[in-house]
Amino acid sequence: MKKIAMQMAMSILSNGCFCQVVHSPIRAHYITATSYSKEFTDVFSFINNQAALISLKSAGAGVYGEQRFLLKETSMYSLAFALPTSEGGFGFEANYFGDNDYNESQIGIAYAKKIGGLVDIGVQFNYYDIRIAGYGTVGTVNFEAGAIFHLTEKFQFGLHVYNPVGGKLGKNTDEKLASIFTVGAGYDASKQFFVSAEIVKEENKPVNVNAALQYIFAKQFFLRTGIETGSGSPFAGAGLLWQNFRLDISVSYHPQLGVSPGTVLIYRFIKKEG
Repeated sequence: MKKIAMQMAMSILSNGCFCQVVHSPIRAHYITATSYSKEFTDVFSFINNQAALISLKSAGAGVYGEQRFLLKETSMYSLAFALPTSEGGFGFEANYFGDNDYNESQIGIAYAKKIGGLVDIGVQFNYYDIRIAGYGTVGTVNFEAGAIFHLTEKFQFGLHVYNPVGGKLGKNTDEKLASIFTVGAGYDASKQFFVSAEIVKEENKPVNVNAALQYIFAKQFFLRTGIETGSGSPFAGAGLLWQNFRLDISVSYHPQLGVSPGTVLIYRFIKKEG
């Protein structure tokens, strides 16, 4: 992996590149699969569409860790905090991918507000950087925005854009962060079952479709599964609810690179009644 990091360093920080390299933002679809739901929204949902902060029923904090392809050098970690208030929803996220030799990170602050009774909108400002040991750090400020339309009590439709104006990673490189446009929808079939799908167009990549479903089969247990068609990667996970805590064990599979296990821990700030 150190050899790979060195090659990436030369690509990212060299002024002699003959083609522009576009980097994808750090993301894990498993933890954002419920962005277009009113029943199943959690603290990670706003990462995929900031307007989802309005559907959050209580404040919460969550952490997610994933060892991509069973390699320490490609580990990913996400932290999220969300706070719904009468003035709108507030969110904070931090993501990290890589190791000491090569890593990418992003931090962001989000805000969402209800517009009338049928539309929620949100915006987030981020700082994204790439660091390579011995070569330094390059980064850029970007923003993203989303809207969710509550067409019925059960059906939600949404739009989201990430980094629409582009921008280079640093002043002296040809590297840039991708622009991404998403159209998504979700259907809360019942208080136990939810299904969603989204069409994603990322810069320099073909159109990708992400689909997911979640089913609560007992008061404390649920299953979540889905697929990212762009890489042909299915994912699945099971969650346990205990008082204010939620623990998930997840796994995804890439046809060429293999298995990526992950763990989610969420705490909801719910006051006890009485």
